Amino acid sequence: MPDKDLTEITLRRPDDWHLHLRDGAMLKAVLPETTRHFERAIVMPNLVPPVVTAKEAAAYRARILAARPDGSTFTPLMMLYLTEDTDPNDVEYAHKNGIATAVKLYPAGATTNSASGVRDFDKVRPVLDRMAEIGMPLCVHGEVTDSEIDIFDREAVFIDRVLKPIRKKNPDLRVVMEHVTTEDAVDYVRDHRKNLAATITTHHLIINRNHILAGGIRPHYYCLPVAKREKHRVALVQAAISGDKRFFLGTDSAPHTDVNKLQECGCAGVFSATNTMSCLAEVFEAAGALGKLEAFTSLNGPAFYGMEPNEATITLRKGDAANYPAQIQSGDGPVTVFDPGFPLHWHVHTT
Repeated sequence: MPDKDLTEITLRRPDDWHLHLRDGAMLKAVLPETTRHFERAIVMPNLVPPVVTAKEAAAYRARILAARPDGSTFTPLMMLYLTEDTDPNDVEYAHKNGIATAVKLYPAGATTNSASGVRDFDKVRPVLDRMAEIGMPLCVHGEVTDSEIDIFDREAVFIDRVLKPIRKKNPDLRVVMEHVTTEDAVDYVRDHRKNLAATITTHHLIINRNHILAGGIRPHYYCLPVAKREKHRVALVQAAISGDKRFFLGTDSAPHTDVNKLQECGCAGVFSATNTMSCLAEVFEAAGALGKLEAFTSLNGPAFYGMEPNEATITLRKGDAANYPAQIQSGDGPVTVFDPGFPLHWHVHTT
């Protein structure tokens, strides 16, 4: 049946392979927005202070589990924040004891709360070697931070300067390029089949840099990596709908209060947990690829991480425009929900 004639589609319950939950009052406010539709999520470790050790990851996981809504079966998958002082033995302990699923590489200063990230990549070589030995994935924020590099070029430069040398020195290391935003990154993943995958966000499938800058600055579309030209957005859509197992959903849903977004130097991040599945259904329908949505949201990610897909399902039904809230409220202040700029006719029903 052509996509234009479909009014209902059932999928394995999806997972989010890149999620920010924050902590404290913000965690309690945003967690239900993810648990409503998602069964598992890789949780980013860039708290203040960051989640560096197995002990810290276990404690953060306990706080997340304590904040789950009643009856929720949501499973947080924890990450360790890679620093130049990270202990390979602690990383192995965290992995073998089911505490941490992956390690996160932030180049120092690349994004929110990344000041503790890596500057000298030779200093983390022992950790990367150990991760390759035990099969633990490295998830990378793929941007250089050199102020002389144009912000729109930083992902492509990262591939050449950082990622290629890392993978050449350690080809057995499993790597996820997170929130890719460029045709360059899509092509790199497609051309290198071994031990490499990429996540794509909801908002990067929908917005380009005009949405941020044309006709006035729109802070709620500002994120890092920043949205690029339209040709790059199109490349991301083509990757997402391709069915290629190396591409899967990582929303990078990143809550900030409006006070912190709407200021002279506002925070980077788009909060999309609330309406992601409806947004994605619109994108895939427009591309004539609703049949590929389950692979992107529910199958490819578990396959790369060596997990079984979820048994439970969700159903998307097409109808009148959904009435998602413009904001959610937290104890820290209101958080604006991502606005795709078009009506969302696909409604999510869970079993």
